[in-house]
Amino acid sequence: MWKLVVSQGNDPWLKSTNNHMGREFWEFDPNLGTSEERAQVEQIRDEFHSNRFQLKHSSDLLMRLQFAKENPCEMKLAQVKVGSEEEITKEGVETTLRRALRFYSTLQADDGHWPGDYGGPLFLLPGLVISLSVMGTLSTILPQEHQREIRRYLYNHQNIDGGWGFHIEGGSTMLCTALNYVTLRLLGESMGDGDGAIKKARKWILDHGGATHIPSWGKLWLSVLGVYDWSGNNPLPPEIWLLPYLLPIHPVEGEIVTFELRHHAALSPNFQEDLYYPHPTIQDILWGSLHKIAEPLLMQWPFSRLRKKALNTVMQHIHYEDENTQYICLGPVSKVLNMVCCWVEDPNSEAIRLHLPRITDYLWVAEDGMKMKGYNGSQLWDVSFAVKAILATNLADEYGSTLKKAHESGLTAQVILAPGTVTCPRVDGLSPPKIIVGQYQIALQKAALLLSQMPSAIAGEAIAANQLYDAVNFLLSLQNSSGGFASYELTRSYAWMEMINPAETFGDVIIDYQYVECTSAAIQAIRSFMNYYPGYRRKEIEACVVKALEFIEGTQLPDGSWFVSSFLKILFRF
Repeated sequence: MWKLVVSQGNDPWLKSTNNHMGREFWEFDPNLGTSEERAQVEQIRDEFHSNRFQLKHSSDLLMRLQFAKENPCEMKLAQVKVGSEEEITKEGVETTLRRALRFYSTLQADDGHWPGDYGGPLFLLPGLVISLSVMGTLSTILPQEHQREIRRYLYNHQNIDGGWGFHIEGGSTMLCTALNYVTLRLLGESMGDGDGAIKKARKWILDHGGATHIPSWGKLWLSVLGVYDWSGNNPLPPEIWLLPYLLPIHPVEGEIVTFELRHHAALSPNFQEDLYYPHPTIQDILWGSLHKIAEPLLMQWPFSRLRKKALNTVMQHIHYEDENTQYICLGPVSKVLNMVCCWVEDPNSEAIRLHLPRITDYLWVAEDGMKMKGYNGSQLWDVSFAVKAILATNLADEYGSTLKKAHESGLTAQVILAPGTVTCPRVDGLSPPKIIVGQYQIALQKAALLLSQMPSAIAGEAIAANQLYDAVNFLLSLQNSSGGFASYELTRSYAWMEMINPAETFGDVIIDYQYVECTSAAIQAIRSFMNYYPGYRRKEIEACVVKALEFIEGTQLPDGSWFVSSFLKILFRF
């Protein structure tokens, strides 16, 4: 049976800055569980498979079964049922909240966070499987049981038409259909396997023009595997990393996620469903010029000397990212790409030994199989929101142990680099989802302020004032000259850079844009801080709030509304 392991290191090559606090990974133990428990697991797997087209998401039932055994919930409160004509009473609401909190506390891990599924995208596993296959470590890193669960996951999320979507709820795309078909074949599946699923996938690919119609990201991975010629990719010369930082086209001026992807532009036509962002004419001219003129020229002496220097510069950036994140990297895409680059540089390097054990940080097992998470978890977000929700019930004094553990897990995630400065990168398992640095800071800062006002017997030792000062200093540094706050970092370039966005499956990713949601959340956090520490950097904070309000007012639409990012609006309800 599978078992979720929390806050432990399982390999001597693992590095940690906080004793693996918040780390979560799954391991298989063939001797674990009774026959009844194993039968129960198989039953919930069968039920998911039978209803897979109606219910796409898993319910983390494997984890819940484990936690129900480890943290049994003694529910001695009767369920409150209210008729359509009955009045809702205060006592009934409090009983319902107590029941909810009692159950929710059983899902909290010993280290204070709430583990959970953070999957959904169907373009992540192929990169991992292809990389490990090329490196010759597929069966070592993903043994038989891992491969079985990956196959289960891919089959469970195959669409009726035989293809795979960009995510588990999406219509079929060439990108994910071709890549997941290749993944299953690398995992040992033959044409007759999967009750006809492999044949259906192959037919879908051929019916829609063939694998050469895959967008740029897919072409990159097929080229890494060696089944698609590199000449089918337009070059993005590494020499651009040697340009002066002041130029807006330097990669360092772009958004983190854009250069995490390290795309190549595609030469062949693409399946239209994959083209979220088709190439504009100016980009076709650019890629043509690079392909026909710049790349051949750069490969000739004396310009060829620049190539070696540029590649060394790129590898320095890769190693810096690896080391700064304890080899977890910025996300699952850069994780496997960085690993492959390190393997090409030296297959026996220390970097490879440090990379491999971190792969399990990205893998999650549920009743639908094994998936690769969008990051290595959403621990800090979950802790922050859980704390605020518990405090909002006015029942916090009854759940002191839950709050204490949550408080400790949040405080251990703050990283001090130098006196007066603080950063919030991913720290082992304690990482936020896509809206990293600034917005995680906001959520946790508000939760820490609330907990600091609670008695220590309930919430534990309050966060030190200097820690809050560092957090506020960092947050103030993220405000742009316009007054707005972006999702990751400062906006460092211009919107017109989107004209050279090579990522056909993503739009608005070249720079980090400023959002009204991020800005309003930042104001809330800063104002909350001022209520408790009115004398700290008062003028700067007041100026920050004024500029932020001007940004929000300036982005209001004529009808009085504001445009809200579909992803962000969910996260900022709190």
